Amino acid sequence: MFLGSSYLNLDAKSRFAMPTKYRERIVADQDGEMVLTADHGGQCLTLYPMSSWEVMQKSIASMNPLKKGTMNLMRTVFGYATEVKMDGQGRILVAEPLRDFANLDKKLMLIGQMDKFELWSEDVWNSSAEDRVSFAEKGIKKMPITR
Repeated sequence: MFLGSSYLNLDAKSRFAMPTKYRERIVADQDGEMVLTADHGGQCLTLYPMSSWEVMQKSIASMNPLKKGTMNLMRTVFGYATEVKMDGQGRILVAEPLRDFANLDKKLMLIGQMDKFELWSEDVWNSSAEDRVSFAEKGIKKMPITR
């Protein structure tokens, strides 16, 4: 399970180093092969270990392509999908179309999302913090209380 957030830097060759605490689990999942793609819900990228990608890919592929919005979801997620692999130093290359999509510059935020990661521009992540907190507060008020 991938949880928490990490400040990262994009190097001159457009690579970032995966935090050490995640590397062993990622390498154990199909030798570190992953898929990096555009996120359909925000201005960020989503990084899937291969096993998580396969589950998500099957889920989207089973959707009705004639339903409103499904084709746009497919175009975004599958159209930007890029297979990546950590190198020996735990670095992952971010292709130019993906960097452009998420406005990635030097400073990044890696956000653990249980079975995958989100990769954000640090500036975009910080500027949207207030919106995330407000949305979360509204959602919490609607949740049933169980004990």
